Amino acid sequence: MGKIVLFMGPSSSGKNVIKSRLIKENTIALKEMIMSTTRPKRTGEVEGREYYFKTEKEMLELEEQGKVIEKRKYDTIYGPWYYFTTSSTIDLENYNYIGDNTLEGLDQFVKFYGLENIISLLIKVDDGIRLQRALDREKNEVNPKYQELCRRFLADSIDFSEENINKRPITSIIYNNSSLDNTMEEVEKVLKLYL
Repeated sequence: MGKIVLFMGPSSSGKNVIKSRLIKENTIALKEMIMSTTRPKRTGEVEGREYYFKTEKEMLELEEQGKVIEKRKYDTIYGPWYYFTTSSTIDLENYNYIGDNTLEGLDQFVKFYGLENIISLLIKVDDGIRLQRALDREKNEVNPKYQELCRRFLADSIDFSEENINKRPITSIIYNNSSLDNTMEEVEKVLKLYL
């Protein structure tokens, strides 16, 4: 049976860059778990690559069918945005998967698949570095949403507090403050221990 590798961390911690590099380098056999969201596409995003972009109605239909493993709602200044994962996109009998999620999402994955099938990696980064990364990314958008960036940054400080982290069965905490190559080495060491 396969396992699910879940990366967690606040926005702009580098979890998506790490995940993408692992998939691209393909040194460890991992299939990408593509989540769904009701938020609008960002510049350069492609349907089915970063997310499956769904309407709220489509999400509710999937939920009624029992296909939503986990979901979360963010009350943004643009209205509610949902992020969710469906079981119809996961085949643990044949593959190991890699994805990213929240601490609450980790709880739901563990409940659905069992702790023995989940490898959870928390990516931590200095707040100043994280804020600069977020600003750099947002200013490249056609219509930058700086207010939403600030809201999310502050919300992440609460969501990823030490108290919330300590309540979860985190497999490993990895720091991404220096070079990406060093971070990748640490991630690969952990994955080779558990896969």
